[in-house]
Amino acid sequence: MEYRALKIRVISGKDLKDVKLFSLSKMDVYAEVSIAGYPQSMKKTLVDKDCGSNPKWNNDEQQLMEFIVDEPYLAKPGLSLLFQLKAQSSFGKDKQIGSVTIPIHHLEFQPNSQDRVIEYQVITTSGKPKGSLKFSYRFGEKFIEHAQEPVTAYPAPPPRYAAAAPHPGMGYPPPPSGYPQTSGYGYPPQQGYVGYPPPPKKNKMGMGSGLGMGLGAGLLGGLLVGEMASDIGDASAYADGYGDAMGGDFDF
Repeated sequence: MEYRALKIRVISGKDLKDVKLFSLSKMDVYAEVSIAGYPQSMKKTLVDKDCGSNPKWNNDEQQLMEFIVDEPYLAKPGLSLLFQLKAQSSFGKDKQIGSVTIPIHHLEFQPNSQDRVIEYQVITTSGKPKGSLKFSYRFGEKFIEHAQEPVTAYPAPPPRYAAAAPHPGMGYPPPPSGYPQTSGYGYPPQQGYVGYPPPPKKNKMGMGSGLGMGLGAGLLGGLLVGEMASDIGDASAYADGYGDAMGGDFDF
């Protein structure tokens, strides 16, 4: 985009409307300058104290105002230079004296020329002309402002450091170690499903098998009893023979 600088210097006002008619002091006047359609472009002069209807501002570089304007709009209607003359108030809002509006394309365009001094009529808030405003202007050389190149990558994030564990307070014993460590907030984990033990397996041998086992057990018991009776009889016979051999009665 191509731009030009427009430099303005407000010089003086003449025969302005007095908005402090019932005051014993004179007006303290200043001027606000802006370009209509350009936000935040407003600049203002110093306040001329006790100047009344004929304010004057220092004609030096301190009063020079610079506005940057798009080059294509300099020759098109709709872009205007706006001057607002105001009286400073010690209490409340400053009072409007009048204004001057000048289409920028009406200004003579000569880049890098000497300042051109012009004077325009001031229009009061009621719409009537009253007084005049003198100022100077000049245009600067055309220049191109390059847009910044887009960022293609983001810088690496800084390394993260783990927070150190806090030191235990002095004078307190360490926590007991016999309890398991809890895992923060939340509910305990659910236990898995515990089923019932399987039922005992049924004996497939049936009733006949049980009866056979009973008979076998009875036979085995009878054999054991018979053997025990035989052993007792043998022991009794041995005792009788031993007594006879000794030649007398020998009772057990």
